[in-house]
Amino acid sequence: MILEEVIIIGCGPCGMSTALELKKRGISSLIIEKGNIVNTIHSFPTHQTFFSSSNKLELSDIPFITNKHKPVRNEALAYYREVAKRNELRINAYEEVIFAKKENNIFFIKTINKFGEEKDYKCNYLVVATGYHDQPNLLNVPGSTLPHVNHYFKEAHPYYNQKVVVVGGKNSAVDTALELYHADAHVTVLYRGSEYSESIKPWILPEFASLVKHNKIKMIFNAEIVEISKNNIRYKMDGALYSESVDFIFAMTGYHPQIDFLKSLSVNIESHSGRPKYHSNTYETNIDRLYVAGVIISGYNGNETFIENGRHHGYHIAKSINLNMMKKIEV
Repeated sequence: MILEEVIIIGCGPCGMSTALELKKRGISSLIIEKGNIVNTIHSFPTHQTFFSSSNKLELSDIPFITNKHKPVRNEALAYYREVAKRNELRINAYEEVIFAKKENNIFFIKTINKFGEEKDYKCNYLVVATGYHDQPNLLNVPGSTLPHVNHYFKEAHPYYNQKVVVVGGKNSAVDTALELYHADAHVTVLYRGSEYSESIKPWILPEFASLVKHNKIKMIFNAEIVEISKNNIRYKMDGALYSESVDFIFAMTGYHPQIDFLKSLSVNIESHSGRPKYHSNTYETNIDRLYVAGVIISGYNGNETFIENGRHHGYHIAKSINLNMMKKIEV
């Protein structure tokens, strides 16, 4: 088992940025990713348009050129593939980290690949950049694991002329509802809030609100999901029980970070926010040589960290690791 200098868990833009910044300083790193590069972006809806302009998604001074002001999903996938290729990043794809521990300043990591085979690694420094999109917030009601209940939306075409309920009321729910409507699905949105969320993108809310007003999309506020069956979803509203006929359900209820993994490494986590304890100028946690990057630093509030600000975490992490290595050499 070779001792790696740095292992980065997660090959999203923030993990890639860390590897690139380390390489600039002559520090070798290995990225371990349960899917393939920028797996979260790959899981976005097929026709997803980014909030940010392309220059705010760039890594390592490599220009992201697009003919649109805001790039779409496929353009971003092509860009990040090119970044990985040009910089010859070391990436072990389709390996999921299932265990990690620290002993005598060395991190020991165990992974499992797509064939169920296990592999062991060790490293001097560990960076956790796992994101949160792989861990959906479940409904946790009877029937919520039935096969017609989904937590990810890819595209609307398969749901033509189907009765579809979207659970949630923020950006992903509204985007999903709009795409489904334009594919001629019969759309109902159930949202536990009492009014439209302030986080909805201002350029899509007018269209959505107009469709609701003209009964093109059925919008139900103050809805608490109670039970799901093959053909119905039951919910409470203002104390009364209602039922909605349904063919498919998209529970766009958000996602959460891999807090339990950080806890297993003795990282301190704020109970109310889910934020790991880390130094704001280095992103090193309370565990020496263990760093966090990307949206995982935001705990339960994933809306705080995006590619455009998370991509800078790698610079500070690489700077800190480089400084620690230099101190070690001086000693």
